[in-house]
Amino acid sequence: MNVRESGDFRERIRQSFARQAAMETIGAELTRVEHGVVEIELPFDVKLTQQHGILHAGVISAALDSACGFAAYSVIDADASILTIEFKVNLMSPGRGERFLFRGEITKPGSNIIVADGRGYAIDDGPAKLIASMTGTMMVVRGREGITG
Repeated sequence: MNVRESGDFRERIRQSFARQAAMETIGAELTRVEHGVVEIELPFDVKLTQQHGILHAGVISAALDSACGFAAYSVIDADASILTIEFKVNLMSPGRGERFLFRGEITKPGSNIIVADGRGYAIDDGPAKLIASMTGTMMVVRGREGITG
């Protein structure tokens, strides 16, 4: 990937993640921050399920969106921010597990538009199981009041 390093992106991502009340609400934690890759994990909680007792698609989508968005943060300048402008989620398998891992990776960096792909996994006793994938488009935002890192 030909992407320029962007200062202390790890600390900017940690601080921004800490301000995301939605991630706090679902019990998500930032577990990996690298250039172009971010992982978010959360434990199973019955409060996050739908009527069949599996992780709700909205929770899966929110976690994938955040993982992809923060992966985009890792490849932009320190004075810019990110807003998701489009995403598509494929739900591949029921969200059953003790924990869930959501990984966002940059597919196409850019100065104005960034494309990221995400994968969601259910983790139990055996190997991690792919439960969802996402492709998202993020817009790099600069100089807009109220939208900062």
